[in-house]
Amino acid sequence: MATLTPEQVILGYNNAVQQVRNAVDLYATRTWAGAGSWRDQDVDRLVNLILPKVQAGQIQVAQLTSAYVASLAKYVDGRTLKASTVSRSMILDSRKATPTEVYRRPAMQMYTALSNGATLTEAVGQGITRLSSLLLTDLQLAKTHQERVSYGAAGYEYTIRTLTGRENCALCEVATTQRYHVKNLRPIHPGCDCGSRQVEASFDPGQVIDAKRLSQIHSAVEEQFGQSDRGARYIDGLKTVQYADGVRGADYTDLIVVREHGEIGPVLTWRDQHFTGPNDL
Repeated sequence: MATLTPEQVILGYNNAVQQVRNAVDLYATRTWAGAGSWRDQDVDRLVNLILPKVQAGQIQVAQLTSAYVASLAKYVDGRTLKASTVSRSMILDSRKATPTEVYRRPAMQMYTALSNGATLTEAVGQGITRLSSLLLTDLQLAKTHQERVSYGAAGYEYTIRTLTGRENCALCEVATTQRYHVKNLRPIHPGCDCGSRQVEASFDPGQVIDAKRLSQIHSAVEEQFGQSDRGARYIDGLKTVQYADGVRGADYTDLIVVREHGEIGPVLTWRDQHFTGPNDL
């Protein structure tokens, strides 16, 4: 039997998860767009149609993640592990809000847009955007919750973030240079589709695990903005941090923080962004 490389295992997993994301997103957004009417009773019907598909996708992503961690252990560390059991309740109850409450939010987005003078077409579009964001977040939460269980059961203490190349932003890029504790949920952000891979059990590589990549990010910033500070006190003039001696441009890693979101857990964000309530989810 051919031995897979870590890169092949990661790519296969990322592609499988992306297929689930695409299928659920396509079904949900087409169903919402084609409803024709979005009154309260219509929204109830839409939620009853869409939610089971989303939840099936969540379970499938969790199962793929469990199998992925076992595959990594086999092809990277030479260990034979049984894939961890997926807890349906853990995956489907990952938000601190009921699923029906969550999936009525696109309708609230539509109603708000209409009250502010949007056309019906515009309002429906806003509702679809909100729906897509919600379900993709739930699929990503299924991944991160199962990661914590599977990596922990396998005896790994640390993970590192991997990029898929699809939704990667500056937050993701910098985050790939850091390591994360398995016992904590890996932070996500809106639209996040990052994956992860393990670090050898009982080994701590240190907080910065890819100094070369961090250096490349510095170089990219310099190329984009015409200057960079390897002391990392400059980025783009828009992001600032309150230091002891005043406000000024921030360290790249200072710019990125993990905030505890009241509903979905740890979220990767810029330091000057805050959550204000359920309407911002």
